Amino acid sequence: MPFKYRLQKVLDFRIRKKEEQLQEVLKAKNEVDRIQGLIDANNDEIAGVITTMRTTSDFRMMDSYDKYLKHLYDKGEELERQKQEAIEKLETEKAKLVEREKEVKVLEKHKENALEEYRLEERKAENKMLSEVGVQKHYQKSKEKKEEEGED
Repeated sequence: MPFKYRLQKVLDFRIRKKEEQLQEVLKAKNEVDRIQGLIDANNDEIAGVITTMRTTSDFRMMDSYDKYLKHLYDKGEELERQKQEAIEKLETEKAKLVEREKEVKVLEKHKENALEEYRLEERKAENKMLSEVGVQKHYQKSKEKKEEEGED
């Protein structure tokens, strides 16, 4: 009789949950990367505006440059805040993933132990059967010897 793990459905369910959690971690990491890209683009725009402001010597535009730079710096601060939130979410999702992996490992270890017990029981049953066969053969041989001795 082949080995059948009685908690296989639970193990499959936990594996599926772990894979779903891994997808959530990847989504959170992609979100952090996306926000980092926006931050980099904003910083590049700030550097471009500063360069343009320095090369353009029209003093009438300085007030507009200052307002636009303030807007870009505020936008940068908001993006940094969003990035921190995304990083916190990523860390939370990673912690959940670690928990899911632990749950799967526990059941996999249980399955291995159950398989070892099954194999041990199979060996015991096989040894018992071989022992019974050996006893029967011994009994048969001793019976044949007695018959031979009786004929002689």
